[in-house]
Amino acid sequence: MLKSFFILCSGADKDIVSSCSNGEQNKYAGIGATVFFTAVMAFVACSYALYTVFDNAYMAVFFGLVWGLLIFNLDRFIVSTIRKKGNFMDEFIQASPRIVLAMIIAIVISKPLEIKIFEKEINTVLLKEKNEMAIANKKQVADYFKTDVDKNQASIDSLKNQIKAKEKEVAALYQSYITEAEGSAGTKKMGKGPIYKEKRAAHDAAIKQLDSLKVSSAKTIAEKEAKGKTLQADLDKKVADSQPIIDGFDGLMARINALNKLPLLPSLFIMLLFLAIETSPIIAKLLSPKSEYDFKQEDSEMGIKNMLAQNRYQSELQKQTDAEIYDKVYADIKEDKELYNYKKKSAMELLKLQADGFVEKQKKSM
Repeated sequence: MLKSFFILCSGADKDIVSSCSNGEQNKYAGIGATVFFTAVMAFVACSYALYTVFDNAYMAVFFGLVWGLLIFNLDRFIVSTIRKKGNFMDEFIQASPRIVLAMIIAIVISKPLEIKIFEKEINTVLLKEKNEMAIANKKQVADYFKTDVDKNQASIDSLKNQIKAKEKEVAALYQSYITEAEGSAGTKKMGKGPIYKEKRAAHDAAIKQLDSLKVSSAKTIAEKEAKGKTLQADLDKKVADSQPIIDGFDGLMARINALNKLPLLPSLFIMLLFLAIETSPIIAKLLSPKSEYDFKQEDSEMGIKNMLAQNRYQSELQKQTDAEIYDKVYADIKEDKELYNYKKKSAMELLKLQADGFVEKQKKSM
C-alpha cells in the first residue's frame, strides 16, 4: 500500500512499473518518497511563514496545504518528465531547467524553516532593532515638539529671571539703607537721616514693585507650566501611540532581514541540505543507467509513434487518391458539350446585363 503510494508520488507509469522487477519498483518508490516528504516540509515551512504574517493558525494551515500540494505537483512533474536517452550530456541539458526550478523551490522551502530554527537568535536581533527604533522614534517625536516646548520654557524662565532680578534689587536696597542707618556705608553717619529715608523709600517702592510683579507673573507662569505639561503629555501620547507599531515589527520580512544579519554558515548548511533533498530525485535519475522501466517506457512510446506514423501515411495516400479521382472526374466534365453550351449562354446573358447597366449609368451622368 505504502509502496504503491510512493510510486504514484514519483510520477512513474503505474502499468509499466508494475511489470518491472522488485528492485526497479523500489527505486521509483524511493524517488516518490523524496517527493512526498519534500512536499510535507514545504507545507510546514509555508504554514509557519504565513502564521508569522497573519497570526491565524487556520489560515496558515490552509494556505500551507495549498503550497505543499503545489510543490508536490511541481516535483512530481519535474521527476516524471526526465527521459533517459543513453547520453549524459543530452539528459543534463534536458534536466537543467528542472534543476534550476528545483533549486528555487529548495531555497523557498528552506528560508521559513531557517527562521524557525534560529528563532531565539532572530528574536534577539529584533529586540535590539526595536530598542533602537524606540529611541529614534522618541527623539524624532521630541524634535517635533521641541520648538513649542523650548519657547514655552523660555517664557517661564524669563518671568522667573525678572522676579529674581527684582528680588536682588530689593535685597541690595535693603542692605543699602541698613548700612546707612548703622553708619557703616554711605554717609557713614549713624542714625536715620535724610539719606536713610531716601534709601528706605526706594526699598519700600521696590518691594511694592516686586509684589506686583509676582502677582502678575504668577498667573502667566501657571498657565505656561500647564501648557508645558500638556505639551509633555502630547509628546508622551505620541510616543505611546507609535510603540505598538514598533512592538509589531516582527513579521516575515523583518525576520528574514534579521536572519541575514546572523552568521552565514549555519543558514547556508540548512539551505544546502534542502537543496540536496530537492534535487536528489533528478540527480539520481541522471546518474542511474538506463533501466528496465526506461526500456519498457521507450518501447511503449515507440509503439504509439509507429501507429501515428502509419495513420499519417494512410491519410496521405487517401488524400492523394481522392485528388487523382477528382482530377479525372473534372477532366471528363470539361469535355461535355452540353455543359459547355449552358455555361456559354449564362455568360452571354450576364455580359448583356452588365453592358445595359453601364449604358444607363452613362445616361444619368450626362
